[in-house]
Amino acid sequence: MQIKELLNGFSEGKVAKVRGRLISFRPHGGSAFGHIKDSTGRIQIYGKVDKLSNFAEFLHLTLGDIIEVEGELFLTKTSEKTIFLSSFSILTKPQNPIPKEWYGIKDVELKHRKRYLDLLVNEEVKERFEKRSKIISCLRRLLDEKGFLEVETPMMHTIAQGAEAEPFLTHHNALDLSLCLRIAPELYLKKLIVGGLDRVYEIGKTFRNEGISTLHNPEFTILEAYLAYANYNDMMELSSWLISSVAKEVLSETKIIYDSNTIDLAPPWKKLSVFPAIEEAVKEEVKDLEDCARVCEKLNIKEIEDPFKTLVDRFVQPNLIQPTFLVDFPAQLSPLAKKRADDPNIAERFEIIIAGCEIGNAYSELSDPDEQLENFKRQGKVDYDFVSALSYGLPPTGGLGIGIDRLVMLLTNQTSIREVILFPLLKPNEEVRNVVIPK
Repeated sequence: MQIKELLNGFSEGKVAKVRGRLISFRPHGGSAFGHIKDSTGRIQIYGKVDKLSNFAEFLHLTLGDIIEVEGELFLTKTSEKTIFLSSFSILTKPQNPIPKEWYGIKDVELKHRKRYLDLLVNEEVKERFEKRSKIISCLRRLLDEKGFLEVETPMMHTIAQGAEAEPFLTHHNALDLSLCLRIAPELYLKKLIVGGLDRVYEIGKTFRNEGISTLHNPEFTILEAYLAYANYNDMMELSSWLISSVAKEVLSETKIIYDSNTIDLAPPWKKLSVFPAIEEAVKEEVKDLEDCARVCEKLNIKEIEDPFKTLVDRFVQPNLIQPTFLVDFPAQLSPLAKKRADDPNIAERFEIIIAGCEIGNAYSELSDPDEQLENFKRQGKVDYDFVSALSYGLPPTGGLGIGIDRLVMLLTNQTSIREVILFPLLKPNEEVRNVVIPK
């Protein structure tokens, strides 16, 4: 029986047996009070010398001991639900008791490195990761109810496609084949649209061999969803509905507090064209990518690979606190997106910006195999199998990607991605380096 079940069915005089970890202990001569907890809750235990045959062993319990207890339920004078022990046994005797200094620990890296202790003594952290699980479950249910089919696609790719990122490389010995961990599941999912699965999504890990920051972890979780007979306007509607619905279900409201800002996730969301937004932010005329490079030079911003992204990241995004669709991205920087019919220099693409952070990216999918081939050639990476798939006919399709970790950050009011990933990537310390791997 779990503790929550015991508490919900509590009845004085009833005999119950439960297991848990000892988190407090207060001996008083011939008796002792304590608390045990499991993943569902905590309950008080009470042992007395004339009731427990192994009372001496009971007095030698230490914090962190995992025990099984049995006894009669009663309420104390303060109405606290308690078990009057008739027996107890030690299931696990830890070599290291729970150190009290873990409460309110200041060493953030140590918390991340030993997340098991962080979870053990910090209820808020446990609740945060339970909330993460609820967020993902809610996304799945909402998409399932919309008729989307959850699928799994390969983690190892022969070509790193679907995003601009440095991949992690690996090698398959039996086939003597160089592979990379996926930087995006996009191309495989669009192949499934070609195959007649009109509504598909995947929630899974993606890997990018890049820097680590408060917003970036090399291994992260992404939701990608694809909808046939749709475009980027439909994906705007889908994404705002998804995110606001998750907030309403998990948090019971669409208005949230994030980093001291009150944010309303209820649709409709603001739509903002990216080049006018840059112009407004830098007080310079910016009509195209050449203007972006000129402005960066004028502002003495040096050693940058992408002037457009730099201006957006530094001057536009930080000011977009309320949910915003940033639209009208350059087609040159969107090789998998369909161009706007009225302006071939602009892609039917948007980014979701909330609290100054990119939460998602979406566009109307490019379906012309010849144009896609030319875009791949300009990138220097051609996925001929994907081009072949397009040649069989991709219906008008809208695609959407949402960063799960960043969405969880938003909905749990965390400003660092490490706080919402159970085991973020950390540089090994001596404790890890000294592990001996047997041959």
